Amino acid sequence: MSENTQKDGISGSGLSRAAIAEMLASNFERLPDIDQKIFIYGPMYLGGNGGLAGLISNSLYRRALNVTQAPIASSLPMAVLPFLTTFALYNAAVSGPLLSGDLNCPTCALMRGALVGVVGGGVYPILLALPVNVGLATRYSTAPMPEKGNLLRYWADLSKPILRRMRAVLVLQVFFGTYLSSRHFESYTKLAQITFGSAGEELKD
Repeated sequence: MSENTQKDGISGSGLSRAAIAEMLASNFERLPDIDQKIFIYGPMYLGGNGGLAGLISNSLYRRALNVTQAPIASSLPMAVLPFLTTFALYNAAVSGPLLSGDLNCPTCALMRGALVGVVGGGVYPILLALPVNVGLATRYSTAPMPEKGNLLRYWADLSKPILRRMRAVLVLQVFFGTYLSSRHFESYTKLAQITFGSAGEELKD
């Protein structure tokens, strides 16, 4: 079903957003199992990649600053926070709007997925690892810290080689976020066809 057909079917029904969301939710179980699983567990995998990016960036900063203390205390939040943030961002930007009928543009869905992947699952873990490990390095005196006037330049110089090493992770997150949002939009297309299509028949695998 084309995008215009979806829009006409939804807008032409004269239903409120709440009613549309309820109708889509009531037909969600009629989707093929693979589509249901991707919709439910896909954001968790994207969040898991964000947690992995957090652990990688944390390890790189620890090596750069010669930090050996508190490995668990620094690694745990670097895995949990990016996971939760990426998962919540994706649900708020892609999954939620799709299931409520507010996101009918495939290009917009792809862009949102890519942005969530690179920001929540890539940039955020890197930015989070920097102050955590600088704080540890300052506390345990594992690396010389600059004076306050040179702090930003020091952080920039410290982060440049780490950002170069993290480029592959960022590209992977963009790719996975784009792929996931494309699959979710395909599932939404099937769900909209089941809910608002003239035949209303269940699609089969």
